[in-house]
Amino acid sequence: MADVQAEAVHVHHAPTGWIRKYVFSLDHKVIGKQYYFLALFSVFVGLFLSILMRWHLVWPDAHIPLLHWLSATGAPNDQMTPEYYLSVMTMHATLMVFFVLTTAPQSGFGNYFLPIQIGAEDMAFPTLNMLSFWTTFVALMVLIATFFVADGPPLSGWTAYPPLSGLGSVTGPGEALGQDLWIVSIALFCVGSLLGALNFIATLLELRTRGMKLMRLPLTCWAWFITAVLALLSFAVLFSAGVLLLLDRLGGTSFFIPAGLVVSDRMIPGHQGGSPLLWQHLFWFFGHPEVYIAILPGMGITSHILSCFARKPIFGYKAMAYSMMAIGFLSFCVWGHHMFVSGMSPYTGFAFSIMTMAIGVPSAIKTFNWLGTLWGGRLRLTTAMLFSIGFVSLFVTGGLSGLFLAQPPVDVNLHAGYFVVGHFHMVMGVAAIFGMIAGTFFWFPKMFGRMMNETLGKIHFWITFTGVYCIFMPMHFLGIAGNIRRYSRFTEVAFLNSPHILNVHEFMSIAAFITGAAQLIFLFNLFWSMFRGKKATENPWEATSLEWTIPSPPPFDNFGGRHPVVRHGPYEYGVPDAAEDFITQDSAEAAAAGS
Repeated sequence: MADVQAEAVHVHHAPTGWIRKYVFSLDHKVIGKQYYFLALFSVFVGLFLSILMRWHLVWPDAHIPLLHWLSATGAPNDQMTPEYYLSVMTMHATLMVFFVLTTAPQSGFGNYFLPIQIGAEDMAFPTLNMLSFWTTFVALMVLIATFFVADGPPLSGWTAYPPLSGLGSVTGPGEALGQDLWIVSIALFCVGSLLGALNFIATLLELRTRGMKLMRLPLTCWAWFITAVLALLSFAVLFSAGVLLLLDRLGGTSFFIPAGLVVSDRMIPGHQGGSPLLWQHLFWFFGHPEVYIAILPGMGITSHILSCFARKPIFGYKAMAYSMMAIGFLSFCVWGHHMFVSGMSPYTGFAFSIMTMAIGVPSAIKTFNWLGTLWGGRLRLTTAMLFSIGFVSLFVTGGLSGLFLAQPPVDVNLHAGYFVVGHFHMVMGVAAIFGMIAGTFFWFPKMFGRMMNETLGKIHFWITFTGVYCIFMPMHFLGIAGNIRRYSRFTEVAFLNSPHILNVHEFMSIAAFITGAAQLIFLFNLFWSMFRGKKATENPWEATSLEWTIPSPPPFDNFGGRHPVVRHGPYEYGVPDAAEDFITQDSAEAAAAGS
């Protein structure tokens, strides 16, 4: 319940025009929803592309209905060409990494709940917040436009390694205008992310309400803050790298393009002195922090939800906060493990291997603290709780396979195969999405004032949880068997054209089709509940952080013109002598009872 002794503050007045209220809004809650639905659109486009890929891998000669409408040259007679398979893979990965994993947990949930959880009325710079979203939206539209240009999307992968990505149409379909648009899209995304990161940092440091000390912040706020710092430092590097690559393509420079290249029996003139490895260093200096930009918000959300539904304080709060800081710092020290096959010095490889193993220590601390939170708790197995437990399971499973890839002699053999695909999909992709879905079920009542359907949610969870293990665990075994990734078909490679490889791919594809179809349950539940779901009370989960002390959904200025005064930590569950089994952060009565 809101503190009646809170400080009085100026009341903000909501905009009256529809465009200012819902389109070019300055309200952090509306902007958070805009980011969320942008990511929702992106994830289903990315899911559709992954279904196309799995279909083609198992039945490479199949005619996929209407595919020629998407690309007449990439899918003549509705049959996908090898080059177009690589284009689909590039777009799937780009959408998922940038416009889903980076966008929904940080910019979506973070924008909506960070100000409320620290007792603020809005983000520090509302106009900058609006510009951040619309820059990201334009970036997405530019990326989607690559499907509709003459040469189609690029085929260089989401990593866009030069010289493949740096020479233009001579290197293949999609490498002319399609690649240019891809680079512009990512550069715009970087600008939007940098604006958002500055806003997050300023908001948390400057707008905390009275009593909200750093060690009283919910772990979600710590996660969003550390993620913003990572984004500020890493997206600036990627933006610079993208500008240099565009100059190589259009301006005749040679940052990444060496002299003497011969492509398709044609000498490439006009370049000298460039280094493709420079792009790899710049890209992965961004790329590994990006892994934690995607996963850290999920860690914060999972910590928040596990404590609530275990009805226990989070185990080792300070250790959880400091371990996220350690992960953030170490993430800038391990980029070289993506380049073990690039010919780096064994001594350099050894150093990156040690740092990669070291980053497992704070990750292990978080894992054991999650288990400690669950141990002995009075568990309420809501859908949000199930997806949070699923997050822990996937993060641990995917993380364990990372221990193999941290060793240069092992990685050299596994790097080009499906082992890596299974690893990063589990630890970065699916785990982060489980965190997003957990956050959706947990915060939906606050965002929309209604409850999602728990029965549909649990059906969706069990199909999805089982499905993702059926899809991505076999990839590890395929990688050990030597199955190369990025191949569009295996029937033309003798050692891959065998039942023990093809049958596993068929099993994974069928699991992918079922799991993909199950996401329609979530989609139906989401939109049906917005309009027909049971009306939510102010605090349906009996939670303690400040967002649960205000109406559902919150008013325009969050606290009705008053700032709460924080007196407790964020995870006061199971408190002796309290009126209930929890104490909200601003509760004065509970403070007296518990003193």
